[in-house]
Amino acid sequence: MSFVPIKFAGSDIPTVEDLRNCIHCGFCLPSCPTYIATGHELESPRGRLHLIDSVRSGRVDINDRLLGHLDLCLQCRACETACPSGVPYGRIMEDARASIMANPKSLQPRQWRLRTFLLRYVITQPIILRFAIFPLRIYSKIKLQNLFRNHISKWVPKRIADLEALIPEISSKSFRRRGILASPEKISARVALIMGCVQGEMFPQTHEATIGVLEELGCEVIAPPSQVCCGALHLHAGDMQKSRELAKKNIEVFEEYQVDAILVNAAGCGSTLKEYGHLLREDNKWAKRATVFSNQVQDILEFVASLMQNSNLQKNLSTLSINVTLQDSCHLAHAQGIREAPREILNQIPGLNLHEMRNPDRCCGSAGIYSLVQSEMSNEILATKMEDILTTDSSIICTANPGCTLQLQSGVRQSELDAEVLHVIDLLYRSLSQK
Repeated sequence: MSFVPIKFAGSDIPTVEDLRNCIHCGFCLPSCPTYIATGHELESPRGRLHLIDSVRSGRVDINDRLLGHLDLCLQCRACETACPSGVPYGRIMEDARASIMANPKSLQPRQWRLRTFLLRYVITQPIILRFAIFPLRIYSKIKLQNLFRNHISKWVPKRIADLEALIPEISSKSFRRRGILASPEKISARVALIMGCVQGEMFPQTHEATIGVLEELGCEVIAPPSQVCCGALHLHAGDMQKSRELAKKNIEVFEEYQVDAILVNAAGCGSTLKEYGHLLREDNKWAKRATVFSNQVQDILEFVASLMQNSNLQKNLSTLSINVTLQDSCHLAHAQGIREAPREILNQIPGLNLHEMRNPDRCCGSAGIYSLVQSEMSNEILATKMEDILTTDSSIICTANPGCTLQLQSGVRQSELDAEVLHVIDLLYRSLSQK
């Protein structure tokens, strides 16, 4: 009987044009966290592209070993920054995972099926997500968290201790307000705010800071009540169908509002929102509408940085005499190409000293749900990141994504570093509100 390989299926198979852009130069290797950690070619972007191309051409079967190599990828897209040929690695990886999920014969591992179920029926359902997070609130509030970390963690398996370290101290009430969130007397711009899934539940202060800064800039802020999850985690996990459903819903909702910009304070969400045009490119009904939507999306930091110079906001900032280091969120620096905006904002704060890491744009190991499904590699990458942070002698670590915040908070606890992890907009608002 002749060998019939299990191949990619569906409408999102990685294209020959995308794959052929790779000239095998190896410039991506020193930028890839998993290659740096393992030294294995198949844990590099170049190696994974070779595997994907081999599956596409039928030379390689979809099997557990191949799935393991693809699953270990963080999809941080640092390789895209390093690539001289413009290989759209993130798109190729998303297409590959979607094409594996689309083939019922590919026998995706239980882990892939479980994450798809959780992303579909927990993350996208606000009430269920809130119910799932509620025990964590109780865990933090009644001091069980401190008891575990101070006395119990050394007696349990390392994997359990590592997973527990990712749980933030959830002390504030979740942010649930929708509608008009700010309406200053003199309105300079009308903006809509993407609320996200996790940000409002775990870091409500970041939404408060975002609204406060925008109001100071004279922006009317609207949070459409019917908006849904952006679909970023589904896209990265290969659930292209769900991601498209969510994209269409969001486009439809935001079209009802005449705004100057659609703002987002989570870099991972922003990256996907800006790529709705590509996600729906084959849909005649939605392609143009998706492009119009994506062209309106801006990260909160790029939006604020563009307005700060010509506003009174800088005059209202109080002095913060602190040392700060910046972790470039991967999907802000690599996927969106935004590096200067967070630095411009931080450098506007009086008294603040920005101390750069050696590798500020190297992934911290969060990568959406990666820290949960690949905890060993995630912690190895985090340990390297924390070594870099320690050299900066900073008391505050800034970033631009809730996943990065969770991961870096875990790193701070594990390394017993006396430092605070904040979104850049949180620190800006702190300076503003202390005036």
